[in-house]
Amino acid sequence: MNEVKEALRTIEQHYKLFLQQQFTFIAALQHTRENAHDMIRPVASIGQVQSYMDHYCNNSTDRRILNMFLSICNDLSKLCHKLEAVHPGNSTTNGILERCKLLLSHSNDLSTIRAKYPHDVVNHLSCDEAKNHYGGVVSLIPIVLDCMKEWLNHTEKLPRHMLHNVSGRSALSEKRAPEDEPARAAISQNPPSVHPEAQTSISNKDCVQVQGSKHVRKKHPNDTENHNGKLKSPWKPPGRHAF
Repeated sequence: MNEVKEALRTIEQHYKLFLQQQFTFIAALQHTRENAHDMIRPVASIGQVQSYMDHYCNNSTDRRILNMFLSICNDLSKLCHKLEAVHPGNSTTNGILERCKLLLSHSNDLSTIRAKYPHDVVNHLSCDEAKNHYGGVVSLIPIVLDCMKEWLNHTEKLPRHMLHNVSGRSALSEKRAPEDEPARAAISQNPPSVHPEAQTSISNKDCVQVQGSKHVRKKHPNDTENHNGKLKSPWKPPGRHAF
């Protein structure tokens, strides 16, 4: 989900740059329509803009702004596929995605769509431009962005186990991964090394203190203790006696 949000933020930043150049975009459409002798019909599809740029664009400024528009549309189309990967869909979210796909289809007729408040892209056009030529094409991107934000709002209300990231893992397992990290790190750590002085101290534990300052000999593995707690050497057979 975070990857989808980041992708949407990136597209919005690109669109803000494009929006600052709307007059350049309209001028580029005007020039290419004149070169194509296509001044009557409205600019009504993404495919039409693509055709103008490929065949009737004569300067780098027009080509740059037309390509920017087409690039944003392409990024939005790719994001639609990511949205499908994140959530298998219910009737509401599937309906929103289907509308986005339809709007971003290269052959879809955009002439009747209009971006409404708070978007003011149509208000920057003259009445003739808005009604007869460019009202639909300038409204496309803001309408699709609104649809994707609506999709996110609906999806975030769903249970987390229904969501998946774009690589196919569940969001729940993705959430648990950071929590399991400290345990894995603790297991993978090497045991602390023992200082030589500590080893000496450990070996001296075999020496038992009696009455504070008096030491007895080091306990042998075969030694046993009597009922008073004193060390008792193992039994040895008596030696031979000379006759």
